[in-house]
Amino acid sequence: MTRIWNENGFVENDPWIVETDDVKAIGDERPLLSVDQLIEQADASNEVGFGVVVRPADDVRRLEPYLYRLELVAVEFPAFSDGRGFSHASLLRERLGYKNELRAIGDVLIDHVPLMLRCGFDSFAVSNPTALKRLSENRLPGINEHYQPTARTAQAGEAYSWRRRSA
Repeated sequence: MTRIWNENGFVENDPWIVETDDVKAIGDERPLLSVDQLIEQADASNEVGFGVVVRPADDVRRLEPYLYRLELVAVEFPAFSDGRGFSHASLLRERLGYKNELRAIGDVLIDHVPLMLRCGFDSFAVSNPTALKRLSENRLPGINEHYQPTARTAQAGEAYSWRRRSA
């Protein structure tokens, strides 16, 4: 069972669906498109409110002309050891200026959630039983010290003033 979590708790009735050959969005559900599908549909219409899935090998810079039309970007983590999603999130938030919802999907583990929050993720599609339990108990692992700036600053504020973010 996969549940959507954000810092306010678990989200009920989330409309976004990752479509497959067996699963299609129906009724009020909304499909998360691949990057290629998004570009094709966006170029053929003036619609807004799209959702897209960014996979590890995708080039997120292709989304730049469409960011204002996106309601949700879901970044896939196919395995806990694949960190390319962190880079995608940083590029989307810090370089491309994406402001809407950024969701981690796939192999989301409890130890990664604080780091994902710092990279700019807003929500998480969680299926790992340990992560679900800890999130339901509001027990995130703590990280008190950070060496580099990210989309979200450390609770104590920016540290290491001699290390600056490039503009």
